[in-house]
Amino acid sequence: MSEFSELRQKAGLSVAEAAAHLGYTERQCYRFEAGDGEPRKAAMEVLKLLVPAKQENRKSEFTFIDLFAGIGGLRRGFDAIGGKCVFTSEWDKFSQQTYRANYPEDDHEIAGDITKIEAADIPAHDVLLAGFPCQPFSLAGVSKKNSLGRAHGFQCEMQGTLFFDVARILQHHRPKAFLLENVKNLKSHDKGRTFDVIMKTLTEDLGYKVQTRIVDARHWVPQHRERIFIVGFREDSGFDFDDLPVPDKAFAPKLASILHPENGSEGDDPRFLEGPKGKVQARYTLSDHLWGYLQAYAEKHRAAGNGFGFGLVGPNDVARTLSARYHKDGSEILISQKRKNPRRLTPRECARLMGFEQVGDKPFSFVVSDTQAYRQFGNAVVVPVVAAIARLMEPHLVQKSSGAPAKKKVRASVSAQAQEKERAVA
Repeated sequence: MSEFSELRQKAGLSVAEAAAHLGYTERQCYRFEAGDGEPRKAAMEVLKLLVPAKQENRKSEFTFIDLFAGIGGLRRGFDAIGGKCVFTSEWDKFSQQTYRANYPEDDHEIAGDITKIEAADIPAHDVLLAGFPCQPFSLAGVSKKNSLGRAHGFQCEMQGTLFFDVARILQHHRPKAFLLENVKNLKSHDKGRTFDVIMKTLTEDLGYKVQTRIVDARHWVPQHRERIFIVGFREDSGFDFDDLPVPDKAFAPKLASILHPENGSEGDDPRFLEGPKGKVQARYTLSDHLWGYLQAYAEKHRAAGNGFGFGLVGPNDVARTLSARYHKDGSEILISQKRKNPRRLTPRECARLMGFEQVGDKPFSFVVSDTQAYRQFGNAVVVPVVAAIARLMEPHLVQKSSGAPAKKKVRASVSAQAQEKERAVA
């Protein structure tokens, strides 16, 4: 990763925002992002001024809760803009272990099964985050429900689904905003009925102003991964999902940016690497038996005219979607190797592929088996995508009494200082 990219991300700026601050075009900044040249020294000093103080020293500007939290991908974008997590719910014990290891600053315990937690027992909060599982809804006619004296609306239609728990918490606490995430196919799930009920519940029953967008993480990381994001605000805040800054795919990173360099520059990582040059451990290379099976399987389906098969990629390629089944054979993303069978990604490379860490940055903590780590990253969100959405939501979350976006005022002030310093340096 280029120094420009590292500073830009630490400053919490999109490429477009960095271009505006520094006086470059977006196209020039995308080149800097990819390591093709670098800004003048004065511009780099501007970026350094925009990097905020460490999160633990910042006053929390809003609170949020993290439901169906997994390993905390959604929260990372909101931590970065000054949010404080006041409640976490995750039922899987292995994901809880990973979550605790990577967010030790939390002053609350991780709650388990959200279906067993009363909404009143959850702290008040400004934002609700949830990557809820997708389930079919069993819809019965409202007239029939009325004739039987039963409740209708989301309290009936959602009962027995995990989205019901999101809805009941929204109903009880009425937070300022929410961000929900799911697979792209949520829109077509159960012939579209699932999505229809979700949208009706959020807009008609709960009264939120809701917008949705399907985003491909390929613009931020070297992986094709489309997910639907649902943003809602209690009041009409002027939020517009169409304003999300999406990096130019032509300058998006390739797999080389997340792979172990294997040249000794990475330092000691004994769980995944071996030898003085930090080579990936041999256990990640496919056995002759497994590699032979995958090739035969792919050939069988090719002959039948199907598209099934493994995904063999190199440093200059982009990966398929990392799935929760990656631990089984790694077939969707296999890294080619000279004079050897291909290998799986290591869990650390998966963390980088999903944006949980970057080469040379603070390493993600691994406290579970490789199998569990693969499952966790396969079920996670891509962090830079969430970070971009959080920044788009930020001015509508953090406001001073005047109604002006507080964060933007801070940035404008810092920008003025930066410009003055740049003139002095020049």
